[in-house]
Amino acid sequence: RDLGNTGINIRALTLVDTGAFGQLRMLVSDVAKTRQMLMEKHLPARIDDVVAAAIEDKPGSLADLLENLYQTEVNVIYSYAFAGGEQGNAVMIFRFNDNDKAIEILTKSGIRLLDSKAFGIEESA
Repeated sequence: RDLGNTGINIRALTLVDTGAFGQLRMLVSDVAKTRQMLMEKHLPARIDDVVAAAIEDKPGSLADLLENLYQTEVNVIYSYAFAGGEQGNAVMIFRFNDNDKAIEILTKSGIRLLDSKAFGIEESA
């Protein structure tokens, strides 16, 4: 509720149970404001750079994207889907062990990557 009351919109999220605790990963409309609010509440948080890719919403599209990274030194640390993206497309959010190299490979492979503006995310100052 605090995020909403502060005017922060959640663009995508995933919650993972690690056994000892949960990990909530989310894309938010204002990263700096969210971080400040979490710090004020003494909630542990960190900011990760992620890569967003628009892929055709059909069977095999994710496998095709990942095939571009097969036999490279780029590994997926985590990923989740963004619901409510563009019509006919799915949006996958990735954190790679080397985001820059993944971006280079995916771009050369013709994968359309999305920037923060595509999600209505304000850049941090």
